[in-house]
Amino acid sequence: MKGKILVITILLTSFLAGATMYYLQVYGFYAKVGIEQSKGISLVNLATKEAEQIEVVNFQGIDADSSPIRFRACFKVNQSIDFLREEYKTLKNAMPRNAPNWFECFNAKRIGEDLSAGLATAFLGNKNFEYGIDRYIVIYPDGRGYAWHELNDCGEKLYDGSTKDENCPERVE
Repeated sequence: MKGKILVITILLTSFLAGATMYYLQVYGFYAKVGIEQSKGISLVNLATKEAEQIEVVNFQGIDADSSPIRFRACFKVNQSIDFLREEYKTLKNAMPRNAPNWFECFNAKRIGEDLSAGLATAFLGNKNFEYGIDRYIVIYPDGRGYAWHELNDCGEKLYDGSTKDENCPERVE
């Protein structure tokens, strides 16, 4: 009888720990953010090489303090895709990171497929938005837009512990 109680206790504890871990990863650390909290949506201008804020509407965003790459956003832009391609830096190999299923406006699989098929355009939103983190923006011809964060070379070196190269900016703590 004592063995059954021990097994049940271990199984119950394992289930509760797993459920708690799942909740924290999928729901617990995320918070909805507004356009101001996300520091706006910018694109890197081809001429100046500087990030310029663009006007967006219907912004929905999520972020988490636990990781700099948990940011996701959905929005709409009024500028034409042709104008944006002429003025701002595009990216060739951008693939979005998955968002939690409950953040329904951001479907990374569909966005990735559309990028591969040429149905959407990826832009560099901001280089070193935070140290080692770039913001990527995808915009469709109909004005739908999506944003997420990616590690750049400096960020990868920071997190894997290797020596950063001289091209990386100084890190401000």
